[in-house]
Amino acid sequence: MLAYIIRRTLAALVLLLVVSAVTFGIFFLLPHLAGETTDQLAAQYIGKNPSPEALAAVKKNLGFDQPVYVQFARFIKQIFVGAQYKYGPDATTCHVPCFGYSFKNHVEVWPEIRTRIPVTFSLAIGAAVIWLVAGVATGVVSALRPKSFFDRFSMGIALAGVSLPIFFTGAVLHYLFSYKWTVIGNLHYVNFTDDPVGWAVNLILPWISLAFLYSALYARLTRAGMLETMSEDYIRTARAKGLAEGKVVVRHGLRAALTPILTIFGMDLGLLLGGAVITEQVFSLQGIGFFAVSAISDNDLPKILGVTMIAAFFIVLCNLLVDLLYAVIDPRVRLS
Repeated sequence: MLAYIIRRTLAALVLLLVVSAVTFGIFFLLPHLAGETTDQLAAQYIGKNPSPEALAAVKKNLGFDQPVYVQFARFIKQIFVGAQYKYGPDATTCHVPCFGYSFKNHVEVWPEIRTRIPVTFSLAIGAAVIWLVAGVATGVVSALRPKSFFDRFSMGIALAGVSLPIFFTGAVLHYLFSYKWTVIGNLHYVNFTDDPVGWAVNLILPWISLAFLYSALYARLTRAGMLETMSEDYIRTARAKGLAEGKVVVRHGLRAALTPILTIFGMDLGLLLGGAVITEQVFSLQGIGFFAVSAISDNDLPKILGVTMIAAFFIVLCNLLVDLLYAVIDPRVRLS
């Protein structure tokens, strides 16, 4: 088991390094291959009508006159040791972890992202709990009662949830409960430590918007997996041995059907932790997704690169946790 954990962890670190290299190459190597000069690339970091002095400072600070692999090594190094950018007699320090420095706004990228992580975390974790519980429970009950009224009704609702995009359901919920009926009022993020009740009240509509889509997917996936699992020979053997129906369903049926659900859950949660772009835009939540959209609108490459790196980290981390949980759910992974 320990060897399995070590192998998966090392594989995740290698994957994260590869993703970092590919992401860095997209932002720094492809423009050169497309014929963009270092002056043109540097101009994207400091806004319109840059002065020659500003261009020279950016090119020197970012090492645009050096090979791309040297620039990438420098970028990885500054994450762990920080960096210092000089403008003549003045100098600006990018503290550890340094994911870049915005020369347009003259701010470090990591502190900007760090202040938005609690918003995205609260949104993603809360919605994940709702959709996982609701989706799996609905799928299990539908599989145990196929072709019943509950099965047909719940799968019809699930079809609607899959078909309706988040920006539609989110906008409808926002309009009904915040403006027409004023049940919740003006939504804004509240820190959990300051007011747990206010934190939950202001996030309940975004949670429902996300959970409505994802729980529909999980209900259909769980139902299909349970229908296949409950017809296996070992399920009939467990019932013949006299086990209670609850133990048969949970221990033998649901446990075997959880593997594909766990796989897609890790990917979905990782993507949301990297930024729930549409939901944050609809409800004006200042999370990572909202920050990414503003960075793209401003064409602020250091911020875009920093957000991409953070999103890749969360996706790789969630998939690593999923790999480790496989061994907990499925004993065959431990034996292999």
